[in-house]
Amino acid sequence: MKLVSIPANPLPDNVVAGAIKTPDGVTLRFARWAPPPGRKGTVVVLQGRAEYIEKYYETVRDLRARGFAVATFDWRGQGLSDRGLSDRRKGHIRNFNEYATDLGAIMEQVVLPDCPPPFFALGHSMGGAIAIRACHDGSRWFERVVLSAPMIALSPGPMTRVAGPLARMLRIFGTGSAYVPTGDHAVAGKQDFIGNILTSDPVRYARNAAVLEEEPELGLGPPTVAWADAALRLMKRFAAPSYANKIRQPILMVAAGRDEVVSTPAIEQFGMNLLAGRHLILAGAMHEILQEQDHYRGQFWAAFDAFVPGTPRY
Repeated sequence: MKLVSIPANPLPDNVVAGAIKTPDGVTLRFARWAPPPGRKGTVVVLQGRAEYIEKYYETVRDLRARGFAVATFDWRGQGLSDRGLSDRRKGHIRNFNEYATDLGAIMEQVVLPDCPPPFFALGHSMGGAIAIRACHDGSRWFERVVLSAPMIALSPGPMTRVAGPLARMLRIFGTGSAYVPTGDHAVAGKQDFIGNILTSDPVRYARNAAVLEEEPELGLGPPTVAWADAALRLMKRFAAPSYANKIRQPILMVAAGRDEVVSTPAIEQFGMNLLAGRHLILAGAMHEILQEQDHYRGQFWAAFDAFVPGTPRY
């Protein structure tokens, strides 16, 4: 399966790319990179909503420079993995169990047989929420987990309180496959840089937009009502203090001080409830920390380096 490479975002060397089938018949695109000499293990990169493998080429280089092998993939419904609806612009799933199926399939068919242990996870936003759920539900794949702006709760706004009941009501009325009622069906990441809520770095923002211009099939619009309902239900579970208390894997959560997508205070509260967790806030950073300016990314990687690899679990 192809990977897009452009001069502004070249494909890292020594990649193996392909596709796998999940147990429920969904085709997922994956890519993996072998470790350089003196390997330390493998980092599995778990992307956020509307993201795709190409957006993490720079992160792949950062990780391989640290001695890690890297594996990543497109979740169902985005990137060049199978989309759930005929309208490819709709980000759609029925529930987050489907993402758990994706992660399990990638681990069993790609990571465990072909990547060197120990295994670590690096998840952003939605990918962070999926990683948290996997750890809570008993998966023991990862020695340590690092999360960038994990989707613990939505950033506070005028509709935040009613979002859950509204999504549930709309789904009951049979509109689960419709776009959420925002009125804006633009492809994520192709809007003007001025006023964007993802990153303060114009060069990286333009780079990602150029990838979408090169391969429009990577683009994704707003989520569907069903996706929003599923996501909000999971975030409601995260709000219970007992949820974080049941997680045993060491987790580092890095939040963005200027996040307008997810709630930084919710990340802070969740971090305080973790038994083996840490959290820190990058003042001034926006939601996509790994797509941010160098001084924010430098702080992120300093925290990563201090946390991974950690003491092995016995």
